[in-house]
Amino acid sequence: MTIRLGRRQFLMGSSALAAAAAAGISPAFAQSALRLIFWGGQARADRTYAVTDLYEAAGNPGLEAEFLSWNDYWPKLATQTAGGTAPDIIQMDYRYIVEYATRNAIAPLDDVIGDLGEFDADQLEGGKVNGQLYGISLGANSVATLANKKAIEEIGETVPDNSWTYADLERLGEAFKSAGNGMVAFSDGSGTEPMLDNWLRQRGLALYTADNKLGFTADDAVEWFQMWNGFREKGYIVDAETQALDTGTPESSMVATKKAAMMPSNSNQLVIHQSINDDELTITSYPRIAPGVGGGHYRKPSMFFSVGGSSADPAAAAAFINFFVTNPEAGAILGVERGIPCNSAVREAITPTLDEQSQIALNFVANLGDLVGALPPSPPAAAGEIDLNLLRVISQEVAFGARSAEDGGKAFVEEATAILARANA
Repeated sequence: MTIRLGRRQFLMGSSALAAAAAAGISPAFAQSALRLIFWGGQARADRTYAVTDLYEAAGNPGLEAEFLSWNDYWPKLATQTAGGTAPDIIQMDYRYIVEYATRNAIAPLDDVIGDLGEFDADQLEGGKVNGQLYGISLGANSVATLANKKAIEEIGETVPDNSWTYADLERLGEAFKSAGNGMVAFSDGSGTEPMLDNWLRQRGLALYTADNKLGFTADDAVEWFQMWNGFREKGYIVDAETQALDTGTPESSMVATKKAAMMPSNSNQLVIHQSINDDELTITSYPRIAPGVGGGHYRKPSMFFSVGGSSADPAAAAAFINFFVTNPEAGAILGVERGIPCNSAVREAITPTLDEQSQIALNFVANLGDLVGALPPSPPAAAGEIDLNLLRVISQEVAFGARSAEDGGKAFVEEATAILARANA
């Protein structure tokens, strides 16, 4: 029987993962069931548990599954990894996979994953580190702007299409100010790494280069924070105190709490956000920096399943992952909540059965057009630390007025450069 645990808060951070690497990771004690950990909300958990039940009903090993919010997930996983008790199956993110792979916190899958069928080559490549496969993509997605369609239409506007720009965001900001309904146009995206990445890519720059360095300068970072300061001062986005109420769960997001009509998100997250919102939602692209400028988006592995480096039975863990991504019945349960299925047979089987929000997500990824640029290189091992412990912290300090945009931009680049240098030493 699948054991289901809810969200918990843990205080230890990524330093625990480094401690695990220093101490060496030994195999976990033998267990009667595989252990699975993932981040997400209740809607994702319900779908996941239905698949684990399906897997067990077919005579396979049972699973003990645990889910947490994004903010709670990484400290918990780092703590477990440091203690040699990481689960057998770990939901992994694109920005962390290099770090976990290089520290042997997840295991190579090449010899155990088996036949994945006709699996999208770009998604398979996205799970490789130094030529070895460490993660199986659970779906293809793209960054997207989540939009409250009802709220936008109630003020006489329409949800922007994929041609919209940051100037259009300002125009919508004025429209919401004039409406005076207690909602602003957008959440604060200044600390959202994918949004910064998208903005940089449109300018011909990059968040990280292939040789694990920053792909932008302090002047770029200063301009980024200045732009969001301007939006905040004009009342186009939520204030710092309101944004701080977002704890990383779908339920606490600025769209769910109806503080903002739009927010940065991912295409697959439309499904879960609609499940907790009584207003009709939809998605559109991130804003363009100017009309006709594209290249900021890319088809990204939404997340991976990896096998824990301390798993006592990596072959059994890999067999579950294979089932999860190749079984059509499992695919019908999962839909596109984790992204567009990468196995072509599963994708073709479920497409006619998708609900409206899932169809929107599928069509969005399929029709990005000139918004799409090349897949960036795998992020460096320190990318997670820079995102969680630096960008998010400095963006909040700038938003609250504890730092100027100039100081924040310079400090971000200086400290990120130092973190990368240490990681690459």
